[in-house]
Amino acid sequence: MQTLLRFHWYLNRFYRALVINRPYHVFTGLVVLTIVAAFGMTNFKLDASADSLTLENDTSIDYLREISKRYQSGDFLVLTYTPKADIFSDESINTLKQLHDELASVDGVASVYSMIDVPLLYSPMRSLAEQKESTRTLLTPGVDRAMVKQEFLTSPIYRDMLLSPDGTTSAILLNLKVNNQYIEMARHRDALRLKAKNETLSAAEARELARVSAEFLDYRTATAAQDAARVEIVRGIVAKYQDRAQIFLGGVSMITTDMISYIKSDLVVFGAALLAFMIFMLAFLFRQWRFVVLPLTACLMSVTLMLGWLSWIDWRLTVISSNFVALLLIMVFAFTIYVVVRYRELHAIDPDLEQSDLVMQTVRDMAIPCFYSALTTIVAFMSLVMSGIRPVIDFGWMMTIGLVVGFILVFVVLPAGLMILPKGEPKDRGDNSAALTVRFSKLAEFHGGKILWVSLLAVVLSVWGISKLEVENRFVDYFKSDSEIHQGLSVIDRQLGGTVTLDIILDADKNTIDIAETSSADDEDPFAEVQGDDVAAEAFDEDDPFADMGEDDAFADGTTTAKAPPSYWFSVAGLDQIKKLHTFLESLPEVGKVQSLATVYQLAHDINKGKLNDFELNVLRSMLSDDIKDFLINPYLVDDVQQTRITLRVIETTPDLKRAELVERIRNYALTEGGFKPEQVHFTGMLVLYNNMLQSLFASQISTIGVVFVSIMLMMMVLFRSFKIAFIAILPNIIAASTVLGAMGLVGIPLDMMTTTIAAIVVGVGVDQAIQYFYRFRTEFSYDQNYVEAMHRSHASIGRAMYYTSVTIVVGFSILMLSEFIPSIYFGLLTAFAMLMAVIGSLTLLPKLILMLKPFGPGK
Repeated sequence: MQTLLRFHWYLNRFYRALVINRPYHVFTGLVVLTIVAAFGMTNFKLDASADSLTLENDTSIDYLREISKRYQSGDFLVLTYTPKADIFSDESINTLKQLHDELASVDGVASVYSMIDVPLLYSPMRSLAEQKESTRTLLTPGVDRAMVKQEFLTSPIYRDMLLSPDGTTSAILLNLKVNNQYIEMARHRDALRLKAKNETLSAAEARELARVSAEFLDYRTATAAQDAARVEIVRGIVAKYQDRAQIFLGGVSMITTDMISYIKSDLVVFGAALLAFMIFMLAFLFRQWRFVVLPLTACLMSVTLMLGWLSWIDWRLTVISSNFVALLLIMVFAFTIYVVVRYRELHAIDPDLEQSDLVMQTVRDMAIPCFYSALTTIVAFMSLVMSGIRPVIDFGWMMTIGLVVGFILVFVVLPAGLMILPKGEPKDRGDNSAALTVRFSKLAEFHGGKILWVSLLAVVLSVWGISKLEVENRFVDYFKSDSEIHQGLSVIDRQLGGTVTLDIILDADKNTIDIAETSSADDEDPFAEVQGDDVAAEAFDEDDPFADMGEDDAFADGTTTAKAPPSYWFSVAGLDQIKKLHTFLESLPEVGKVQSLATVYQLAHDINKGKLNDFELNVLRSMLSDDIKDFLINPYLVDDVQQTRITLRVIETTPDLKRAELVERIRNYALTEGGFKPEQVHFTGMLVLYNNMLQSLFASQISTIGVVFVSIMLMMMVLFRSFKIAFIAILPNIIAASTVLGAMGLVGIPLDMMTTTIAAIVVGVGVDQAIQYFYRFRTEFSYDQNYVEAMHRSHASIGRAMYYTSVTIVVGFSILMLSEFIPSIYFGLLTAFAMLMAVIGSLTLLPKLILMLKPFGPGK
């Protein structure tokens, strides 16, 4: 105890010597430090990459990159083209050709597919020899456009892919070049990260991880800039044709670009609006310019120092952590309000007190409660680090560091500034906020029973609502309905086969391959006795689709024998398995366009007018033109690893879409009905990554809230040395956090990456108010041991500061309604609602519980 008192004495002496006695030196030093930090903000960057939107150390990302490289299936952009004239008219086709050619010339575009250049296979049906000799497209002279339209609407290849069911809208697919260097750098970095997580890296490996991470970050930044530039170029091209057609753009890189644009806009608009409101509140409440300038200086210095530091070390804000700026402003603002209100109270009590003593007394009174308030809020944000979601983790760390910086600056900037500025006269000028807050205390005194019943009802409704809470989100719902991105995604989703991709990777069963190869080697060659032209006669009927191949016939010399298929998946057995699963996928209401080797299998069946055997399949494959192979086979088959891919798009606007259930339904069918073994079936794609993140949200919500409640209760027990006080303080905030989660469940707002942080924020900030109230109540109670009078005095003093900060928080977060990003709007409104519930609970339920349980003793 003696050591603690001595430490307190030395700290008090050091603080007075540094801040109170040398305010000019301290203020000058902080200004210089802030300017240095501000220069770093020129390097400020935002991040909306895959790393910022997925789970940390999610092995699914590495698998997706592996598959993308193996099948050379990179990112893509999709345009919807709805001409004003008939889509098959010369005018519309010519416009589409001009648009197609311009898009094909954009740097980074590997290929462009549209209805004018895809091979026509059913308009009319032709033999393979004819197909190989010349590929017909919509631009081929003399083509029957009515027949082409029917092919686009009904063929297994193009149905739900190129033309909308009403025949008015066509899709243009821009396949972007696969960035193999990006994939290799990311996989190398992730492998080292995973090793570092599971075991200790050597010094050389640690250096390698640091080097690779830095190089990848630079490369990713450059790549993101190129992607954004490409999107803008495509938009510029599209703009030239908007007078002739309605054209919307979609795709992952376009979503990323728009999200960054929205974040930047929110930072500027929300930040400026919040600052303006803070100025108004300070001027309205205190009516003295010093109490406007000093709190704003502390807030702006905190944000500038943090943003500058983050920029210097290149720690980037994401969709989630972009809210860190607004939250830090509000948190620091709350601390300044508490300090200013206490200073004005002491000044009014003793106007003749020396300024240095007045400032020191203010610091003594407010340092401990503000310290514990900051600490409890830090605990709330530190809990987010457990989420496993990279942007949520970053958000938690940024807020933790920011609160430490903000707390220090409040107790340096305000006291130093008050020492520099003239003391002035104590002023109140008819502030009626005390009368308002005392009404709440009277409500607790005379209507406490009703408060308890309302609180109990809120708990019941919250539990009911939380039971309905879901984590399913749709990309299209992230954007306002009148935005280009929403309109484009909606058209693609509803009319052109869905938006979110899911790949099913099938590995051949090793035992099946071995048996097939052995059987093929041992069996007698069925064509050994057949020579020359007899091969064709024996193998095919009179409508032989290969009859016109002539000298190109690989079997015409009579010496070729049938061999085992190069891939199990291009055999009858393999294709039958694929076709069965493919057919099942097409039957699912959530699934749009499905593409696999089943498509070329159906084509072969149609050309041959019947089922083919393995030999005929091999002949067919060898006779297909390279264009058709690139379109129908190569994206779905890798021979050397005996692997095939089924790719599908999910219709996100499907009512009651459950991603996890959809994946499990497909897996169960593949294992029980499709004849696959568990080790053969793998899932990847954006749907898998996004679903992993969504499923983690609910689990992390429970775990983080539990950690917050337990940690804060322990801290309250240390501060007040009473379990009863800790319980009373945390209960209103548990109800507030539960109320907002319950309300989300009742009105159908799902958890997402932004709303999942609300509960922790509410508890952290709400307990901050509870600590301030309890600390003041204990002081007031010590004067006369009267609980009721202590409650009224507490409401008239610290209750005013709670009222000021709560109004600022509620109105401040409501400003996010100005955002173009729907999750930001939800985040702002729900946080404002939760903080309103928290302050009402702190001014009604909290004092009622104190009056009931009497935690400070029996009283009078």
